[in-house]
Amino acid sequence: MNTAVSSALQVRDPWSLVPPLGNLDAYVSAVNRMPMLSQGEETDLGRALRDNGDVQAAGRLVLSHLRLVVSISRQYMGYGLPQGDLIQEGNVGLMKAVRRFDPEHGVRLVSYAMHWIKAEIHEYILKNWRLVKVATTKAQRKLFFNLRSMKQGLKGDALDIDTHRNTLTPAEVAHVAGKLSVKPEEVVEMETRLSGGDVALEPQGDDGEESFAPIAYLRDDSTEPTRRMEAVHRDWLASDGIGSALESLDDRSRRIVEERWLKVNDDSSGGMTLHELAAEYGVSAERIRQIEVAAMKKMRKTLEAA
Repeated sequence: MNTAVSSALQVRDPWSLVPPLGNLDAYVSAVNRMPMLSQGEETDLGRALRDNGDVQAAGRLVLSHLRLVVSISRQYMGYGLPQGDLIQEGNVGLMKAVRRFDPEHGVRLVSYAMHWIKAEIHEYILKNWRLVKVATTKAQRKLFFNLRSMKQGLKGDALDIDTHRNTLTPAEVAHVAGKLSVKPEEVVEMETRLSGGDVALEPQGDDGEESFAPIAYLRDDSTEPTRRMEAVHRDWLASDGIGSALESLDDRSRRIVEERWLKVNDDSSGGMTLHELAAEYGVSAERIRQIEVAAMKKMRKTLEAA
């Protein structure tokens, strides 16, 4: 290893300069104190990594560019995601850039790494900004990361923008589409996606009242296994189950149950009354009621045992 590489690596363990995770301010302060590399040191370290797989050389290249990740992460603070997470994803992109860096191309690592850092942060934002992806194609990604800033810039443009209006006019849509080389309908679609907010499926808050949320009408309980089993059992009880329970009764008890609960006349008046059945069997109405109660209990036991 030549003198430049040796001097660049002759420091205490470089990773020890980074404080433990959990304190973002301390981390940012630490990475800003990391020594910068000259172009010669960067080239020598890149060659050591490429030719010899030198892990220390890779670590030195990464550490010297951590401040770049912090700087880029600040550009994406408007998406409501934690800066610590943005930095973490950007560091992944930086490590990918270091692994692919070729010092013979004469390009500084800072220029090469910016693409990889932004790519990882972009991917993280697209996956986490909304539960539903808002940008999947190349044109949609371009609009996602540029449309809002362009709308702000248009306020002072010669297009006579109404600053109190949030939506774009057809002329403004055409202007943005031309600037970003995308179709006007793609601009309109992305503007609609960005203007809509996420809707919580579950009720938010606990105010003691039953809240109404989309989950109340989006869920389908009919295919839930327990509900399906209950439905099948209920259908069986209403048909074969009742028939089996009636067969367990003597003729008199069965006729009393059928007349009292299962028979419907043409005039929808139902079956016979207790007094009518009592007159037919020559007993009191109370006796008919007792027979009915006993029969119902026997049927219930038969159904429970099925």
